[in-house]
Amino acid sequence: MSLAMKEETEHQKSPKKKTRRGVFIPAFVIVGGGALLGIVNNKLLTDISMKGFIGSLQGLGWLYQIISIVALITVSIVTFSKIGNVRLGGSEAKPKFPFASWFAMALTGGIATGVITYGVNEPIIYFGSIYGEMAQTSIEPGTSMAAIFAMGRSLYNWTFIPYAMYSLSGLVVAYMYFNRKQQLSVSGTLTPLFGNKITKGIWPSIIDTLAVLAIALGLASSLGAGLALIGSGIETIYGINQGPVVWLVLVFIITGMFTLSALKGLDKGIRKMAIFNVNIFYILLILLLVIGPTLYILQSTTTGFGYWLQNFWVWGLDSGTIGGDALVMWWTLYDWTIWVAYAPLMGIFLAIISYGRTIRQFMLINWILPAVFSILWFGVFGGTALHWQQNNTVDLVSTIKESGAVAALWTFLANLPLAAIIIPVVMIALILSFATAADSMVRAIATLCTVNIRFDEEPQKWKMLLWAISIAIIAYVMVAFAGGAQGVDGVKYLAALGGSAVLLVFVLQVISAIKMFFIDKIEK
Repeated sequence: MSLAMKEETEHQKSPKKKTRRGVFIPAFVIVGGGALLGIVNNKLLTDISMKGFIGSLQGLGWLYQIISIVALITVSIVTFSKIGNVRLGGSEAKPKFPFASWFAMALTGGIATGVITYGVNEPIIYFGSIYGEMAQTSIEPGTSMAAIFAMGRSLYNWTFIPYAMYSLSGLVVAYMYFNRKQQLSVSGTLTPLFGNKITKGIWPSIIDTLAVLAIALGLASSLGAGLALIGSGIETIYGINQGPVVWLVLVFIITGMFTLSALKGLDKGIRKMAIFNVNIFYILLILLLVIGPTLYILQSTTTGFGYWLQNFWVWGLDSGTIGGDALVMWWTLYDWTIWVAYAPLMGIFLAIISYGRTIRQFMLINWILPAVFSILWFGVFGGTALHWQQNNTVDLVSTIKESGAVAALWTFLANLPLAAIIIPVVMIALILSFATAADSMVRAIATLCTVNIRFDEEPQKWKMLLWAISIAIIAYVMVAFAGGAQGVDGVKYLAALGGSAVLLVFVLQVISAIKMFFIDKIEK
């Protein structure tokens, strides 16, 4: 019997879309309670989040660094060995989506507002050592060497290592569900280590609840960063001061968009929005590559990537002792917490859209190509920004010092030809890029809160709506009342809480993948 027929038979026998109370209730009580606490006492929520941020990254930074390197090595071996020939769903499985739309969903489903937010800002922050990022590097800020460091460190934080975390988690979910017939859940990915007992009793509820909490907090932090970025753009370009009212309006717009998209389903909502969004990305990349300092972009990207490779082990295993907290904890480890927080639930979404593909194709779409895209984005946007800064075309360092960590993008765009057209397009891309990530994640959360749901089924709409509203409230509170020195401190606190909540689960997923692919017999 084929997988589809077997699942159809099981689905007909099982109750339709029953709620997994052991996951939904505790996860929603915590997240919903956090949202309520933010409304009633935002300072207390901020204090709790800040202490969690500092404690988790100072205490667990070494583990984040080690597991990120292990994930990178594991996916490299899996991709380029004979394991890559295995087809998800069996040799007869046929993919549902063509490559272009599959890549669009995978890229925009996970990228959120990240590359747009930091493609210009992060290299400039390093270059100017604005928050003390290069204080322990012996590199003088504002020099040509600082530009190489800025590009290399940005590529390190945004390319092959973080996407290895996403893709490994997604592959484990897809392989266990399609080839080993486990349930579509995070707990099912740990059966190679613990056997089927991990899918029974209280363990599935604990593991999947942690995954839901992590993604909810990670998603709230991403939305918060998006609010801060769009708000700074409205203030910089249109002269409307950002603040609680502007952020509230943006929350309603963005949350409404991704909720509507999620409610419309995978084909009618997420896929169409993702394709439209990714086309905007392509146009912006090509446009800036043509009108920007093309030669400098190519040179700085190549040199920066080489500098990253030269420092691979030092950067990869430094938990702050060498680079210092301003660089390692507030940037690299913060980034790792976001990726780890997203990974288990992002894995479910990536698995759902990958049926019928080989493992090598899965890694191409979810690891290699997204990493290459990030190299291009940071190379083009970051390279142009660094070139302008060094040639005194525009002082982006001063912009960030005056207006916060995400403010340089708008000053940068304002100095481009056709800025009046490009800036609104970028704002649309920002809203869409978050919406496409959020609707896929809200869908994954609702899926994990449903009993025996199939990969091609839509979860109940009320669950997606409830989670969307709770996440939006927390994001708003952290931006409005916990901006801090960088303007986005509050959302960084949330990211650390999300990542630390699920770090152990992710570590077990990586170990499970190693055992499953390199020790156990592969199920083709």
